[in-house]
Amino acid sequence: MAVKNSIAKKTENQDSLIKLVNRMGPGIEKALPAMIGKDRFIRAAHSALNSSKDLANCTQNSFLGALMNSAQLGLEPNTPLGQAYLIPYGGKCQFQLGYKGMLELARRAGVTVQVHEIKQNDKFEYQYGLNPDLKHTPILGDRGPTIGYYCIWKSKDGAFGFEVASKSDIEKFAKIKSKTYKDGPWQTDFDAMAKKTVIKQTLKYAPLSVELETALSADGSVKNVSIDEIEKDDFDIALVKDESVNEETGEVIDAEVVEKKTVKMDERPEPEDPTGGLI
Repeated sequence: MAVKNSIAKKTENQDSLIKLVNRMGPGIEKALPAMIGKDRFIRAAHSALNSSKDLANCTQNSFLGALMNSAQLGLEPNTPLGQAYLIPYGGKCQFQLGYKGMLELARRAGVTVQVHEIKQNDKFEYQYGLNPDLKHTPILGDRGPTIGYYCIWKSKDGAFGFEVASKSDIEKFAKIKSKTYKDGPWQTDFDAMAKKTVIKQTLKYAPLSVELETALSADGSVKNVSIDEIEKDDFDIALVKDESVNEETGEVIDAEVVEKKTVKMDERPEPEDPTGGLI
C-alpha cells in the first residue's frame, strides 16, 4: 500500500509540474535567446520530468528556478547535448552546467575553448610565465591511461591562456568538494566532471560575457521562484538569491555561507578547478 501511495504521489507531483511548465510558456519564451525555440525547450523539460524518478518530487519553486536558469542561458536541460542539468537532491532541484554548456556559452561570447585529456603515452609539454607555451601530440595506437587534462581559451583578438591539471589533483579536489564523490557523477562520468573543473579554472582568466559570468555563478545553485514571479514582465532569474544543498544532510543552506567554505585548487604556476554543478 505504501509503495502504491508513493507512486501515486509521484505521478500527482509530476502532472502538477508538467502543467506548471506549460503555463510557464510565455515566461520561458521571453527568457530564451532568439535562436532557441520555446516548444523544443518545453519538450526537453517534459522529458526531464518523465525520465527522472526523483525530479518530480522536488519542490515546485526550486524546480521552476532551475528550469528558468536553464532557459535564460539558452541551454537545454537533461538532454544528450549535455549542456545543463536539473539535479534533484534533498527534495530541492539544483541547476548544474555541463561542460558542453560552458563551451557553447564561451563560443557565443566569441571565445574559443578547447579541452582535452592527456594520456600517459602522449607527448605533452607546457610552461607558464612571460612566454606561456603548450604542446600536445597524441600518439596513434595505445595512448595509455588518462593522467591529466588541460583547457585552452583564445579570444578573437588573439589573446589566449590555458590551465593544466593532473588527474590526481582533480581527484583530490573532487573528494574534498563533493560528499557524493563515491556514488555520484564523479564515478559514472569522471572525464566530463574533470573537464568541467579544468574549464572553470581556465575561464577565470578569459574575457567573459555577462551571460557566461552569470552561468558560472549559477552553476550548482538552488533558486526558489513562484509561477507568479516568472509571469512578471521584469522577472530575471539572475537576480534571485541562491541557496545551496548541504550534500551531507540534505538541508538547504545559504549560498554565501557555502562560498566561504569552498575548497579552491591552487593557483598557477602549480598545475591543479569540472562544477556544480558543475553537482
